[in-house]
Amino acid sequence: MYTTFMFATGIENSIPTINNGRTRIDEMEKCGHYEHWRTDFDLLRELEIDVLRYGPPLHLTFLGPGRYDWSFADMTFGEIERRDLIPIVDLCHFGVPDWIGNFQNPDFPELFSIYARDFARRYPWVQLYTPINEMFICALFSAAYGWWNEQLTSDEGFVTALKHIVKANVLAMEQILKVRPDAIFIQSESTEYFHAENPAAIKPAEVMNSKRFLSLDLNYGRRVDSEMYEYLMDSGMTREEYHFFLNRSALRHHCIMGNDYYITNEHRVQENGHTRSAGDVFGYDEITRQYYDRYKLPVMHTETNIMEGPCGDEAVNWLWKQWANVLRIRNTGVPIVGFTWYSLTDQMDWDVALRKENNRPTPVGLYDLDRNIRPVGRAYRQLIRDWRDVLPAQSVCLKVPVSLPSEYDEGPVRRHREVTRVMRQNEEEEEALQQAAQ
Repeated sequence: MYTTFMFATGIENSIPTINNGRTRIDEMEKCGHYEHWRTDFDLLRELEIDVLRYGPPLHLTFLGPGRYDWSFADMTFGEIERRDLIPIVDLCHFGVPDWIGNFQNPDFPELFSIYARDFARRYPWVQLYTPINEMFICALFSAAYGWWNEQLTSDEGFVTALKHIVKANVLAMEQILKVRPDAIFIQSESTEYFHAENPAAIKPAEVMNSKRFLSLDLNYGRRVDSEMYEYLMDSGMTREEYHFFLNRSALRHHCIMGNDYYITNEHRVQENGHTRSAGDVFGYDEITRQYYDRYKLPVMHTETNIMEGPCGDEAVNWLWKQWANVLRIRNTGVPIVGFTWYSLTDQMDWDVALRKENNRPTPVGLYDLDRNIRPVGRAYRQLIRDWRDVLPAQSVCLKVPVSLPSEYDEGPVRRHREVTRVMRQNEEEEEALQQAAQ
């Protein structure tokens, strides 16, 4: 069993559309992963990283209902299994195939859940999943800000996208558990905070600070507060749709709350509701504690980065600051099980949030796009060497029960799967009784 703290990185696989669906932004293509995937996996060994946030390109793999092209996934996941790496499989990252359209499509949740099931059947040794990445941000940028995919700017559009995305995530978890009952789901979700600039801005900031929890509230079957309930109902969610989420709260027992934090995650709110960046005022530790106090789930820091600037040490200093925050919340009792610098290589056009196709590199990777290591890559490798075995508050009771791909058929792992299969059957019976009582 893999029982150490999970130091991870990721390979960016965002695929939103812009220009009213005419242009697909495929980050794996733009960052050269389709060509250099073997080299990218070699870089993990150079960094001494065993855990990788990674997923096949949904738009190229999911061709239609029951129709798939697994060719690229078979190559890459075959190599991941051969190298005995632990993937956290990211199945949907900010976009859907053209034939589905966008996140307003009510058929998306069922279609995606079957895709997730069939992926799990094809690669049964995979245990860790992020079915849908950053559900809140995906709905916000697609249907409230008008940047991606459906490019809407309405409350109705946002709530429709959100309920479809979270339902797809929930149904995917259910389907994956039928195949791999000891699967663990790591929700990679952006952790936000909104600061009021003056007394007149307190009310809009309070609303935004309630809205930031919506995706995880629904995903974990937690009752939203009264103002958010009214907002959901006024924006097109039905009581039956709301209770769909409440009735599946047992799924949270299979989850780790993945929190993403960037320097852009805190906002200054004006009285008219407009926002601007606030920088890292509270920081990862304080905002993560707010989320932990709400959900009481183990935590993983699932994304962070910052652009390397003219001094060359900006990313190195940010890495140190994020790690200091991780140690702080561990020392104060939050069970945090992993940390991620995202991503392995530089990205493309994230300086404009993928809203334009400028083909301009964003220097946030552990390596540049020529696969040359950056200073932050060397710093991260040293951090892993220094801290892997001596983390404070380390406990045998705070180990994630993750098995290596090579251990899939070993006796202890098979017995653990059977135990979790019985647990899941009991949860499903309980859920059925709750639904019958309504």
